[in-house]
Amino acid sequence: MAYSMKDQVVNLKKQATPFYHYDLALLDNTLDAINRAVENTCFKVHYAIKANANDEILERIRLKGLGIDCVSGNEVKKAIQSGFSPKNIAFAGVGKTDDEINYGLDQEIFTFNVESIAELHVINELAQVKGKIAGIAIRLNPNVNAKTHHYITTGLEENKFGINAWELPELFDVLPRLTNLNLKGIHFHIGSQINDLTVFKSLCNRVNDFQTQFKERGIILDHVNVGGGLGVNYSAPNEASIPNFESFFQVFKDFLKVQPNQEVHFELGRSVVAQCGSLISRVLYIKEGIKTNFAILDAGMTELIRPALYQSFHKIENLSQLGEANAKKYDVVGPICESSDCFGKAIDLPETKRGDLIAIRSAGAYGEVMSSFYNLREKAKAYYVS
Repeated sequence: MAYSMKDQVVNLKKQATPFYHYDLALLDNTLDAINRAVENTCFKVHYAIKANANDEILERIRLKGLGIDCVSGNEVKKAIQSGFSPKNIAFAGVGKTDDEINYGLDQEIFTFNVESIAELHVINELAQVKGKIAGIAIRLNPNVNAKTHHYITTGLEENKFGINAWELPELFDVLPRLTNLNLKGIHFHIGSQINDLTVFKSLCNRVNDFQTQFKERGIILDHVNVGGGLGVNYSAPNEASIPNFESFFQVFKDFLKVQPNQEVHFELGRSVVAQCGSLISRVLYIKEGIKTNFAILDAGMTELIRPALYQSFHKIENLSQLGEANAKKYDVVGPICESSDCFGKAIDLPETKRGDLIAIRSAGAYGEVMSSFYNLREKAKAYYVS
């Protein structure tokens, strides 16, 4: 969505703030870019529903033919309720409960992406009780540094995710005895908001090593799930509204050694939906200080927690002063009773006043889905443009 369009700003002013604003045409174009990049390949893309579970968003994604990657039982339920086939649902997560596993078994989902040897035993036992065979993929920890924020790095041995390389002998020993499991593939995910594509080359090399170890033991894998993690440009959402999916997938075309008749699965989330969404807010007060000025908004960390949680950057625009030169620096903050409720410090904005409309960009991923009722805040509505 190009917020520089004057007529669009007029439409936004009509709505009560704060609210999430989604450009569904941009989402469609992003999905088309993904599908073009994987056309005529063995690549299959799952959408990581944890990024955004908005109904309109999910409907667009379903219509474009993507599968779903889930990390909770309720995400599996949401995907099925939204019309996704269980055969296209992968269920990861380090702490699956028995109820969640049983639900997945009943729905006969594509795979449980198993993150520990202990979990293997539990799924096998629950499947045995139901007289079912559970499709599984083994999540392996490749010990690859994603070069991203340490809170969203998932592929190092110090992280809680996946089975480590030194556990493989035990894994190979136990798998033949777990007769209610059907090993379909192996799974990797090294982190999120990755902009250095050489990281994915390193991942490919580690996946190739793991594949060799499985093949040497006569284990043929139907698929390899290499995860997601492709980053977006938070600084320039207009100029880089669609990530470079061609370059991302080309890394795997060049460096991943795919076995005959094997599929390669991806689980993209942020790169699919981040740029199509913005958080729209109004200025409640301007508070002038000695060292800084505060622009106090009616949106807060309850609507977008990433800046408070990760100190992440989001581009902030004053939609009411478009075309005006930057005149002042502001700490752009919310109304929540926490000092961390801050969207950005020393942000250059045109001189800003009470009632001005503010857009916090690239909020389509991990915005609405991570919102909370803290301070008994009402959930912000969502509006759409096509």
